[in-house]
Amino acid sequence: MFLHSLPIPVKNTLTPLPNKPRAPTNARSQTHRFVRRLLFPDSRSCRTALPSPNVAIVSASSPQPEPLPPELRQDLMPKHVAVIMDGNGRWAKMRGLPPSAGHEAGVESLKRVIDLCGRWGIKVLTVFAFSVDNWKRPKVEVDFLLRLFERIINTEIEAFAREGIKISVIGDQSKLPTSLQRIISNAEERTKQNSRLQLIIAINYSGKYDVVQACKAIAGKMKDGVVKVEDINESLIEQELETNCTQFPNPDLMIRTSGELRVSNFLLWQLAYTELVFDPQLWPDFGKEQFVQALASFQQRHRRFGARK
Repeated sequence: MFLHSLPIPVKNTLTPLPNKPRAPTNARSQTHRFVRRLLFPDSRSCRTALPSPNVAIVSASSPQPEPLPPELRQDLMPKHVAVIMDGNGRWAKMRGLPPSAGHEAGVESLKRVIDLCGRWGIKVLTVFAFSVDNWKRPKVEVDFLLRLFERIINTEIEAFAREGIKISVIGDQSKLPTSLQRIISNAEERTKQNSRLQLIIAINYSGKYDVVQACKAIAGKMKDGVVKVEDINESLIEQELETNCTQFPNPDLMIRTSGELRVSNFLLWQLAYTELVFDPQLWPDFGKEQFVQALASFQQRHRRFGARK
């Protein structure tokens, strides 16, 4: 992570692998072995066991709550954290696995971060799950991602409802499969009264899309005589952005993994005064330690919003 007082590293420092993986001779068998590791994490053949995708994100039977690390202060905790979950494909490629295996592993990192946000009092977590530009990827990967979204939401909806997690989805849903649209609608309806943590999932989203759709909405109101030109200001535009679904629409902290130094068309309006952290870890390797470092960096910064303090 690039801390406030440290120079920006020139190259990524990825989690080292004990041995350089061989090119797989059979991609299907490699995928099957990875899935078995996900389903049976106690297997001795799995070097780094991952929880099953069906494990609840926040377990009501946890023996004790996750304490706040000593390097963090509760009164300085960000209300809204946004994450660009980058590096799933590279993580899989380094292990001789297909991209789908990286996305499955990335789900486990998301579960960890959701759990920690809920326990540490962060009110909103927005994750960039699928960009409007991701349609350019191979069809087999896009189809897998869309099915993965359906499976994860269906699998976790009971835990979301039980643990007070509110689900909101932003982005152009008209281009998503009808089955996924129904699942999203059901999840939002089931959890709309929850207030412990709001999880905003950006699917088929981009910052440019968000601004354009807000402008169209305002133009429609002008056509209907509801809004006049002189009424248009920042506040009016923000009311039409898709992040109007939350009490805290502008992230305090944005984290991007994999060492890339860009925001990639994510929440362009909302990130105007957001503190940025770029972590070199690939998303499946991002865990509690990296999240604590990002939060600690945020808490050490002085946010002036253009003023002198």
